[in-house]
Amino acid sequence: MIPFDASGTFYPRAGSHELRRLAVRGAAATVSASGLALVAQLVSTVILARLLTPADFGVVAMVTTFSLLVASFGLNGFTEAVIQFEGVDHYTASNLFWLNSAAGVVLAIAFKAAGAMLVRFYGNPLVANVATGLSVGVFIAAVSVIHLALLKRGMRFAATSTNDVVGRVANTAVSILLALRGWGYWALVAGIISQQLSVTIGAWWLCRWVPSLPRRTGKTGAMVWFAAKVYGQFSVSYSMLNLDNLLVGWQFNAVALGFYKKAYDLFALSASQLTAPLNNVALASLSRLNQDHVRFRRYLANSLGIIAFVGMGMSANLTLAGKGVVRLVLGSQWSQSGRIFELFGPGIGVMLLCSTVGWIHLSVGKPERWLRWTVFQLAATACLFLLALPWGPEGVAAAWSISFWTLLIPGFWYAGRPIRFGLSALIAPTWRYVVAALVAGLITAAIIRGTPVWGTPSGTGAALEAIVIISALFVTLYLGAVILLHWGLAPLRQLTSLLRELTPLSKPAAEAVEEYK
Repeated sequence: MIPFDASGTFYPRAGSHELRRLAVRGAAATVSASGLALVAQLVSTVILARLLTPADFGVVAMVTTFSLLVASFGLNGFTEAVIQFEGVDHYTASNLFWLNSAAGVVLAIAFKAAGAMLVRFYGNPLVANVATGLSVGVFIAAVSVIHLALLKRGMRFAATSTNDVVGRVANTAVSILLALRGWGYWALVAGIISQQLSVTIGAWWLCRWVPSLPRRTGKTGAMVWFAAKVYGQFSVSYSMLNLDNLLVGWQFNAVALGFYKKAYDLFALSASQLTAPLNNVALASLSRLNQDHVRFRRYLANSLGIIAFVGMGMSANLTLAGKGVVRLVLGSQWSQSGRIFELFGPGIGVMLLCSTVGWIHLSVGKPERWLRWTVFQLAATACLFLLALPWGPEGVAAAWSISFWTLLIPGFWYAGRPIRFGLSALIAPTWRYVVAALVAGLITAAIIRGTPVWGTPSGTGAALEAIVIISALFVTLYLGAVILLHWGLAPLRQLTSLLRELTPLSKPAAEAVEEYK
């Protein structure tokens, strides 16, 4: 993509008549790519869990708790600013590029220097080595941010999604190769750097744009301020999402953190496969509807219904089959992670719903409200973590699930006030799926309790058998409950229709446009 014409104006713009088609195609591309990335990550997880120790994963997690926040500077902030602002031109984008690149240099040097502080905090000398290695990736990531943002503004989600998959594959290949050669935790560090380098090279290849020297445009300041508020929100949100790792690593040790982090990764991975690929698609689409509150609310309510349908079923099923999933994916040495994962399971579906709150705040141009809500969310979640810490990593996992259920309704009430998206608009499309998952889960548990599939599987074959039996029984009961609560097959038809649109052989664009209108 060449993002600017000869006058410096951004021109790959989607007209209103193309919005729905591009949004659906973008969702299709991102979900498909997310599935491929999931396969790569599962391959990496299965193999590396058998080549490396919990301590290897734990020491890297101690550092990535901080490094990922630093590496995300600009990626969370400038990306949203470039997508959301109307008047982005060549010179403004160039200014943002140089600002973000300079920040990347400073942050990389500062993070390497912070390695000594991390050693004192954790009491583990190996974290200094990891911090030095990951500081290189901080700068590499910085120089790709604006190119990726321009691709997303142009709704080139297929390109960015493919680029992400290639990066994930690079990470997997490098990590496994070096782990086989006995590199230990350095294999994980090298994989992370390889992924960042791959994504950066791909971003420059896909977006054929060379920044000019900085100049005044009158727009840079407003975009930087918008980005600062978004990054501020992200920093608080990130702190909330990683405070558990910090507390477990500080209170216990690298081994305990390794067990906890693997369970959390499976929890977050299962949740992020549905919403994370759709975040930029939803933001780009909702931002073009922020002046039409009726269509905005309808679009959002339909999205929440689909997410609840899939998410609540996934949540209950993984809660029931969690030990088998961990035994199958990670192996016998990770049985402690299986017990932790079972406590994460009840929070998966509601976590998916909570993650869409940001769609509302950003698409209506209210990042400061999102920041205020996230500060409150961090305080509430931190209190739950501290209360749960005496019960070890298992208690922290349970606190996660409780926090999402506790904060869901307040979060949507606050986010929806500017557009009059009331609680009834959240509850109406989602409550039936919550009830269906609860009823189906309780019946499934009652049937399998006391049978060989209940408890921790003894081997890989037993784990696979338990997952298949539990999932088949639960899905049958869940779909039956959904049909009864909706008095018909409407949810299944809606999901089927959406899946059909996500395929290349979907309805003609003109027909899709008429439906969107």
